[in-house]
This record gives sequence, structure tokens and C-alpha cells, in this order.
Amino acid sequence: MRTIDRYIIREILVPFLLGLAVFTGILLIARILKLVELVVNRGVPLLEVLKLFSYIMPAFLEVTVPMALLLGVLIAFGRLSSDSEIVALHTSGVSLYQLMRPVVVFALVIYFLTLGLSMYARPWGNRLLRDELYEIAKVRASAGIRQQVFNDDFKGLVIYVEEIEPPGTTLKGILISDTRDPSQRNTIFARLGIVVNNEATQTLTLRLVDGSIHTFDATGRTYSKTDFSLYDLNLDLDTALARVHQRQLEPNEMTIGELRQAIAEKTAAGKPSLAEQVELQRKFSIPFACLVFAMVAVPLGVQPTRAVRSRGFSTSLVLILGYYLMLSLGESLGERGTLPPVVALWIPNVVLAVLGVTLLLRAARETSLSGLAAIDRWLVTLRARWAARPHARAES
Repeated sequence: MRTIDRYIIREILVPFLLGLAVFTGILLIARILKLVELVVNRGVPLLEVLKLFSYIMPAFLEVTVPMALLLGVLIAFGRLSSDSEIVALHTSGVSLYQLMRPVVVFALVIYFLTLGLSMYARPWGNRLLRDELYEIAKVRASAGIRQQVFNDDFKGLVIYVEEIEPPGTTLKGILISDTRDPSQRNTIFARLGIVVNNEATQTLTLRLVDGSIHTFDATGRTYSKTDFSLYDLNLDLDTALARVHQRQLEPNEMTIGELRQAIAEKTAAGKPSLAEQVELQRKFSIPFACLVFAMVAVPLGVQPTRAVRSRGFSTSLVLILGYYLMLSLGESLGERGTLPPVVALWIPNVVLAVLGVTLLLRAARETSLSGLAAIDRWLVTLRARWAARPHARAES
């Protein structure tokens, strides 16, 4: 590898790693808050929460790695252009196509990494995440009950709890609507509740203290009230966890071979397999975005600008938003059968590939991209006005 190739790869690597950390952190914020709540309010051991975190990561990395590659190439070539290194290289006889060689090598490495995440790591993580959540719920079933929320995870029951004391087995201020018996409707009030889990029978007992049961018959004409000092309400743990623990794998938990087998079985049985076909195409479409992002980023990055990093972030965010909006639309159209999945999931890549080739040809001919220059000037003006706002307020 030539010195210039190693130099360009180093320039790409630093903003790539920075972008990977930023994008992944942004997507993980909501999940991190939920995982922290499991530790603080539900008493789930930190080790189990870290395991959940590791299972979630592949699904996010599959999305954020192409994002980071786009940002890395934009910032790297933007810096080379702003420091006039691109001009110096052109003067030395190095064309834009030659500068593309290390970018292609780097993009191919990231492509195969993302392909591995999509084919193996994400299905593995999704499958283990579902199993681990089930195991946590079996041991600490009250982790599924949240305070000041109407919890309807148990069939025929709606449970409202005013306060949950850590680690989550003591409940205060309880209201329960029980419609499991079609012949009557019970409304239960209790001052205190204690969660008792019987893992052997997969049942959950909510032991209520100091309360009353208000019973109406099916017609609503008959009413009775029963006061109690201690009342055990048995809950079916399997029913509550049915959404979490499903024996049948979801498409996003399947590998390539499992998806193809599921598609073949459903086709032979005359059943629709659009969800599996969409997931199969997704496994190849998203990794391929690494290559089209690199193709688009090089000609955009070489456009002269004064604010390299901010322009790189803003441009990458616009492209990323456009790409994933098209991808979401394609997934929706594919799952509904409006378009064949192989067409729907590849529309974003085709659009960006055409854009990348057009921009690359124009940049190689050293054609001025007036439209992009206007957008860049608009972004610089907007940043300048935003920066001037605090000074204007201070003067007033």
C-alpha cells in the first residue's frame, strides 16, 4: 500500500471512530435509561443488564457503522480539500480516481464487517435478548410492572400501582380491574402488595394487604363489597410473558439459512412470506450502503468549505435521514406486497449510487457543483446567525 493510501485511511479512521461512538450513543440513550431503571428500581444484577446491553449492540451497530463511514469520508476529504492538499495532489498527477482506491479498500472492509453483523450478530443478539428477558422476568416478574402506569400484560387484568419500592417486590397503592370471569367484574383496592414468584409452577402471586373487592355481575345490577386483610391474587406468568417468550423465531432473529428455509416452507404451504423476504433483502441491502455512502461522500467532501467538521456532520445527517426514510418506506411497501421485496429494499442504494456516480464524474472533471456550493453557503450563514444570537441577547 502506498504512503498516500495509508495517509488517507488514517484520515478517515479517526472521524469514523468518533462518528461510530456518537451515532451509537444517540441511538442507545433510550435503551440505556431503561436498562439503568432495571438496576436501580427493579434490583436486576448489573451483570445481567450488561449482557442485555451486549445483545442490543449488534442491531445498532448494523445501522451506525455505515453512518460512521459516511461521516469519516466526508470529514477526511473535506480536511484535505480545505488544506489544499487535494490541489497539491492533483498538481503532482494524482487524480480523484486514484484517491478513491484507499476509500474503496476501507469501505470494502467495513462492508464485510457490516455484512457479518447483519447475517449473524444481529439474529444472535435478538434471539439471546428475548431469552434473557424471559429469564429475568421469571426470576423477577415484578420487573414488568411499572408504577403510575396501567399495566395490562396479564390477560384479563389491568394493574395500577402508585409506588414500587426497590427491588420491586413491594407495591403500594394498588388498583386492579379483574375481568377474567365473564360472569362478573371485580375492582380491587389494596394498601399494600407483595410479589411472590413460584418459578417451579411458573405462577406469580400478588399478595394484597388491607383492601376491598367491589364485585358487579355481568348485567351491572348486582353489587357486593368484600373487605380483606390478606388476599392472594394468582397470575399466569406464561400469559404475561407471551410477548417476550415465543417459541417461533421472528424474522429478525433468523440467519440467512433459516430465512430461506422459512420462505420455502411458507411458499410450499401457500402462506405469505413477505416479512421473511424483506428481512432477507435487508441483510444485504444495509451493508451495501457502506459502498454507496463512500461513493457519495468523496465528491461531496472535496468541495471547498471553511467549516469542515460541522459541514461533514450536517451533510451526513441529511444523507442518512434521506437513506433511512427511503429504507423504512421500502420495508413498509415490501411487507404489504406493494412492491417486490427485492425492489423495495434496494431503492435507497440505487438512488444513492446514481447520485454518487453523477457527483463523482463531475468532481473528477473538476466541475463546479453550484448547487452544493449554495447549500454549503446556506449552512455557513445559518451557523453564523445562530452563533450571533447569544451576543445579540447580551447587548439587549
